[in-house]
Amino acid sequence: MKKILYILLVTFGTSLHVFSQETLLSPLNNPADKIFINDETSEMTWFMLKDSLKIQIGNVHTKIQKEKESIYIITTVNMKQSPTKWVDTTIVETLNFKPIYHSSFNQQRDMVLNFGEKITGYYLDKQTATKTQISEEVEKPFFDSNFYPQLIRLLPLKDNYSNTISIFDYNPTSKIGVITATIKDTQKMTIDFNGKKKQVWKVETTDDISNNSVISAYYIDRLTRKILRQEINFGGRKMLMELVE
Repeated sequence: MKKILYILLVTFGTSLHVFSQETLLSPLNNPADKIFINDETSEMTWFMLKDSLKIQIGNVHTKIQKEKESIYIITTVNMKQSPTKWVDTTIVETLNFKPIYHSSFNQQRDMVLNFGEKITGYYLDKQTATKTQISEEVEKPFFDSNFYPQLIRLLPLKDNYSNTISIFDYNPTSKIGVITATIKDTQKMTIDFNGKKKQVWKVETTDDISNNSVISAYYIDRLTRKILRQEINFGGRKMLMELVE
C-alpha cells in the first residue's frame, strides 16, 4: 500500500547508481521465497508518535489471495479524520511477481495502471478535476512500487543484508517511471511484541519516491515472515504501524 504509507518517504550514496541493471532486484533477478506468501488477512493499527504519546490515526486492512497465476493484494485504509476509505489493489504474477495491475482510489485522486508492453491507465486529480491518460514505455524490468514492502519480507534476509530494488511509480507531483527502493541495512534482534518476545529481522528501507528522505524500519517475524511492526521517520516526525493479533 505504498501510495499512502509509503508516501513512505539518507541519500544512499552515488555508488549504488552505477550498479548494473542486472544487480538491481527485479522480476528477472528475484531471490524471493514464495513459500512465505499465502492467503492472508491482517490488520495494522496506525499511530502518530508525539513525544511519549501514541495517537491512533487509523487502521490498515490487507487481504492477500494467492492463485496459480496471480497474487492479489487489496489494502483498505480507514483514517479517523476521513469519511472515505483509501483502497489499493495490486495484482502480480505468482511466478516472479511481475506487475499486472494496480489501482488506488481515495479522496484526493483515482489511479489505474495496467502493466503490459506499455503501462496504460489514467490518473484523476479530484482536487482539480483533471484526468490524465497514462501511456508509459519502459525498458527496464521492475516491481510495482506498491508491492515492494511485501517483497522485502520474502527476501533471503540476514545480518547486514542490503540491496536495491527496481520499482515503477506514477506520481505527477513526485516521480514517474522506473526508480529504486533501497534496503539500507538488516539486523537480527529480539523485540517485545504484545508482551511476548519475538525474534525478528529489522529491515531499514528508503526510496526515490521521497527522494530518500523517509526511512521505514520493518520488524519481520523470522519464523512466519509477517510484518509485526513498521516505524516511519520523516522530517523528524514519526509514525508507527503495529499488527493486530
